[in-house]
Amino acid sequence: MDFSRITDDLFIGTTPDVREYNRLRKLGVRLVINMRWEHRPQPDPHDPPLSLLWLPTFDSPFLPIPIRKLIQGAQAALKTIRDGGRVYTHCAGGRHRGVAMGAAVLIAQGHDPQESMHLIARRRSFADPFAFYIRPRILKFARHWNQARPA
Repeated sequence: MDFSRITDDLFIGTTPDVREYNRLRKLGVRLVINMRWEHRPQPDPHDPPLSLLWLPTFDSPFLPIPIRKLIQGAQAALKTIRDGGRVYTHCAGGRHRGVAMGAAVLIAQGHDPQESMHLIARRRSFADPFAFYIRPRILKFARHWNQARPA
């Protein structure tokens, strides 16, 4: 498992193996958001188990990440963070889908979309939130999220 700490509340990385759940737990992670279509999360056998949210998506410009999945993940992340936990988002390589979800979490916390993408790129050097098919999803999520918030 390769991951990067983006903020005190957010980590982005690759798919954790069930044996690595305790490592995440020791970091204060309480929610793992899996963005992989092809890899269902393995149940956590520990007590208490980590919360696992599977939001299967593809890493393809032809099948964009559904905004509703980014919203679902951001809502779950905000609840976890409000309750004192940390969040780990991932995909296969920790470059696109997990990064898009991580950006959605930051935006939901009030960060500017561009600043969110730059922060992730700085903290995870090979993350690519600016990929031609990822950046538009992040920006579209931000528009939807900000329009849905009460004034």
